[in-house]
Amino acid sequence: MAVHSSPVHHPLFARFYAKAGPVLDRRAGMADRRRELLAGLSGRVIEVGAGQGLNFPYYPRAVSEVVAVEPERLLRRRAAQAAVRCGVPVDVVPAVAEALPVKSEAFDAAVVSLVLCSVRDVPRALAELRRVLRPGGELRFFEHGVADGGVLPAVQRALDRTVWPRLFGGCHTSRDPLAAIGAAGFAIGTWRRLRVPDGPVRLPSSPCVTGVAVRPE
Repeated sequence: MAVHSSPVHHPLFARFYAKAGPVLDRRAGMADRRRELLAGLSGRVIEVGAGQGLNFPYYPRAVSEVVAVEPERLLRRRAAQAAVRCGVPVDVVPAVAEALPVKSEAFDAAVVSLVLCSVRDVPRALAELRRVLRPGGELRFFEHGVADGGVLPAVQRALDRTVWPRLFGGCHTSRDPLAAIGAAGFAIGTWRRLRVPDGPVRLPSSPCVTGVAVRPE
């Protein structure tokens, strides 16, 4: 299987997301979702696709170290700045999800937050996450993906074949993160579906799923 290790560079999207991310946290309830996603974590954590570090303020004090992987240069610089202000030790490193530069079974937990939509090889990325987690380690996920009914799935697939990935840094709206996590050998525990933002407007990226999966012993 080929490993995609070439640099990721989406300067236009990175600049857009650097400004839009904090706005979504305030206005679309993402701050609460981040807090919920990270609650109860402890020990060593790897976060893949850390972006500009919007999750960093919500890591519990029981976390001894966060290795934050971010391939996009502008967002990685912003993440390094955010790491300085974080209440737990955060090491921001350049890498892609499909080739994590860390030892096997080195982490107690892994975090993906709006990441699997844009990785180049989802099975390979999830295989890497399983590799670096200790047996019994948790994968915390908050991802958007394919809608579960109506006409929106067809709209999502059409957008993914045309303009959406080009406009939004390689993002795909019609992937099924829950199915992919299960297919990668994780045992899926608690999870729920939700919409972001939660309101009358349904964006192609609104359908989301959040939960916990475990690397089997």
